[in-house]
Amino acid sequence: MATESFVHAADALRKQDRDRYLTTLVLTGAERDAVTALYAFNADVASIRERVSDPAPGEIRLQWWSDALDGEGHGVVRQNPVADALLDTIARYNIPAGTLLRLIGARRFDLYDDPMTDLDTFEGYAGETVSTLYQLAAMVLNGGETIETGDAAGHLGVAHALIGHLRAFGYVSSQGRIMLPWSIFEANGVREGEIFARTESEGLHEALGQLSEIAADHLQKAETAIALLPSKLKPAFAAIAILKPQLAALNRRANAFAPASDEADWRKITRLMWWGISRGR
Repeated sequence: MATESFVHAADALRKQDRDRYLTTLVLTGAERDAVTALYAFNADVASIRERVSDPAPGEIRLQWWSDALDGEGHGVVRQNPVADALLDTIARYNIPAGTLLRLIGARRFDLYDDPMTDLDTFEGYAGETVSTLYQLAAMVLNGGETIETGDAAGHLGVAHALIGHLRAFGYVSSQGRIMLPWSIFEANGVREGEIFARTESEGLHEALGQLSEIAADHLQKAETAIALLPSKLKPAFAAIAILKPQLAALNRRANAFAPASDEADWRKITRLMWWGISRGR
């Protein structure tokens, strides 16, 4: 079932997290399959909030994944193609299940409406949910051997999470949620009710601008760290080629609550390919 499961995982990823799917196109063969399986697992876990009516069934789904990684009910678990592909990837590349369990634990925050309190909390959340994926992708490209990626995974993960939530700010706030660091809004005189009422203000734009600057700083530090990595590991971080223009587009957005503009897939693929060629892959 494994080959069919990897095909299914790629299709699921393409539908649920298109940008990450596009980044897998710079990879080939078994490495691409393995990274795709990791990303498809993440896409399933990250989208649970959107598929449930309240936290209780979301907790059940997260527990299902936890049990799958803990080795409970593998016969039944293997009937899920994404889980089947993930378990094969874990076995082949020595992926630590504990790292994925921490990702699941961090995603429990998504099920509830509590605000993200401050930048430190956000960076911790980004580390467990995004930086982890970059680190594991690099591990796959290193043949399953643990590899030190310096600051590349950490900084790119925080930048990726910040840019993603800045792009989704209007949509997430319409759900009565604040996923960006609340302390930064509060410091700029923004009230929670103003965000939920989609009220534009100078303080709101100042807060979002400060978060964009933080994201840009992390992107720059990530780019510097990626440049120091062995060539074979760099494709794990190819998403930076998509993230940089997305951040630039955010800085041109006049309405904080408007849907973020985005580039066509062909342009993103071109950026990814040129990024890879310029770095010797």
